[in-house]
Amino acid sequence: MKASFYLLISCLLAACTSVRYMEIETYNPSEVTYPESVRKVLIVNNALPQPPDTGYEFKFLGLPQDTCKANADSALFDACRAFGTAIVEAGFFDDVLLFQETTRKDEAFYADVKLSPEEVESLCEETGTDAVISFDRLLFDMKKEVKAFMDGYVTGKIRVDIVGIVRSYLPGKISPDVTVLVSDSVFWSEEVSAPGELSLLLPAPNEALRVAGNYVGSKLYSVFVPHWNNEIRWYFTGSGARWKEATAYAVSEKWEQAAERWQYIYNNSFRWSDKAKSASNLALACEITARMEKALEWAEVSYSLFEKNKGKDYAHTQTQQFYTERLRQRVSNDKKLNLQFGEK
Repeated sequence: MKASFYLLISCLLAACTSVRYMEIETYNPSEVTYPESVRKVLIVNNALPQPPDTGYEFKFLGLPQDTCKANADSALFDACRAFGTAIVEAGFFDDVLLFQETTRKDEAFYADVKLSPEEVESLCEETGTDAVISFDRLLFDMKKEVKAFMDGYVTGKIRVDIVGIVRSYLPGKISPDVTVLVSDSVFWSEEVSAPGELSLLLPAPNEALRVAGNYVGSKLYSVFVPHWNNEIRWYFTGSGARWKEATAYAVSEKWEQAAERWQYIYNNSFRWSDKAKSASNLALACEITARMEKALEWAEVSYSLFEKNKGKDYAHTQTQQFYTERLRQRVSNDKKLNLQFGEK
């Protein structure tokens, strides 16, 4: 749905000059909702690093290189640190600690090993925390390839696939509170005139793993804490005096004044298209001024008018359908955010 939505955006930009696009920040709840008593959390690395000769494949001009190695120890630590830093910056918990010691005593790096209830209880008592978020497994699969290219050039590519399991534990519970499956990838690609130049542009094996660890750790935080996202929005413009006044106010981010003009157009226009477009704009003004339920009402009005008069396949009908669904989700998200912040 997301890919097709942005395709529609591109089509509208190319074919229509009566739509202006903008970026807004939306505040979204975390997937995990903790009890109000959880104010301090502990980040633990319960994963074992894979051996240096495991999970790294390098082909140079079609020939496998047998001596390639990559050390994942630092990558595991970087993932935990990036994760903890991102949670701290979100400002949701009172305190976030990173446990520095090793929790695993076995050597089965490929195994998914949970923390026991006794370990969780001990870790929380030792650190004064209310919950534990543990990287129970994190594995890297890196493939590097250098190929001959046209006119004597060579191309070098690196892909690191990351898979793992992260769990949240609460003391006093027999089983984990939440289990998150990790699956992501990081890519590099460069073209140069000589193979030796690739070492200046592509990361060394250990560094590539560390970048991958940082990347996956910094992305995971949104599962556990409320967070901000950037999203695309749009509003319609027109040639009449009220349309121009409204656009000027919207450009200046004076949304209440813009909404007054759009409301006038909606109330006084005899054309369904003006009503549909002004209703969509009123939905945006309400969303930006944090009146989500009213925004949803206006978005539904706009969608109904587009769908009734132009059909479901019309570009504006589809974008309004997307917007209506997103606002419906935001109304639900606001209720969940209130719960996560302990508000009624």
